[in-house]
Amino acid sequence: MSNAKDEELWSAVQGRDASRDGEFFYGVMTTGVYCRPSCNSRRPLRKNVRFFETPEAAERAGLRPCKRCRPTGASANVLTQVVHELARQIEAAPDSKLSLEQLARRSGYSPFHLQRSFKAIMGSSPKEYQTAARVRMLKKELRNEAPVADAIYQAGFGSGSRVYEKADGQLGMTPSEYRSGGKGLTISYASGQTPLGLMMIGATDRGICFLQFGDSDQALLDDLRLQFSAATVQPMPDSSRTEFESWMGALNRHLRGLEPRLDLPLDVRGTAFQLIVWRYLQKVPYGEVRSYSEVAAAIGKPSAARAVAKACATNSVALLIPCHRVVRGTGELGGYRWGMQRKRVLLDTERAASKR
Repeated sequence: MSNAKDEELWSAVQGRDASRDGEFFYGVMTTGVYCRPSCNSRRPLRKNVRFFETPEAAERAGLRPCKRCRPTGASANVLTQVVHELARQIEAAPDSKLSLEQLARRSGYSPFHLQRSFKAIMGSSPKEYQTAARVRMLKKELRNEAPVADAIYQAGFGSGSRVYEKADGQLGMTPSEYRSGGKGLTISYASGQTPLGLMMIGATDRGICFLQFGDSDQALLDDLRLQFSAATVQPMPDSSRTEFESWMGALNRHLRGLEPRLDLPLDVRGTAFQLIVWRYLQKVPYGEVRSYSEVAAAIGKPSAARAVAKACATNSVALLIPCHRVVRGTGELGGYRWGMQRKRVLLDTERAASKR
């Protein structure tokens, strides 16, 4: 948070502003406790205070909840219930017009507070969540062989251009391509050596859809063709070689701990749940890990740890969707589709690089 923002939050703490409860939390680093803004405990010195957007962020900093104001108690649960109810409303009618102001009035929270809370709990903004729900409805209509124009309208997009603008990265192909199982879609591939062995990249004209480690070019190519059975799969053309070399350079620097942030074009497809999990994983900081249950809780599905593990296992884009940063609650590494040794090296490299 910026200094100006910090001072605004500090003013709310000094005034014990209950209207800001749930919007942020403050931690007292000398006592190891974090509180709501309205907490009645003795005010700490400003220099000992840090601010956090969620209880999880405060606890990752080594703080524990205050026993007086109970920052993870009833009101936090109420807010979580409100967010989940709004999510259910969006799922039930994804084609309806979404107004954050209307949702906020209905829930009793400010638009800003609702937006941030929804994103913290569900892993996406209300608009993003609605787009994912619309894409799921669009897929359903297309699978039922509805005319493309009718399917787009039923899903609430209004026009084909809105589908390409809003849902391109989630549908992964045009509606017509999706209905035909990817027929007509062209995927170009190339492979190269990395510190963790052979890696193959498959890309559409929108971005990388396949990024995997393997033991041989043929095995990787067979896997690519299996995953995209209806698409045309071809070697990377010479005109794209410069871009491919740029991608491989970035990936190799990342694998050596020299480039923590990867910013490569991505073209993924999956269910609404998978997309929410994958989007959350992209936000896990470099050098940190989460347990399957922590991911499930963070996306608002606390009982879905096994489904989270399955979403990690079906990830087709290594590194760009960093499923290696998810481990078991016991601290054990858990599974990794490209081998436990690779997962161990990835995590060790990230931890070492983040301490430099």
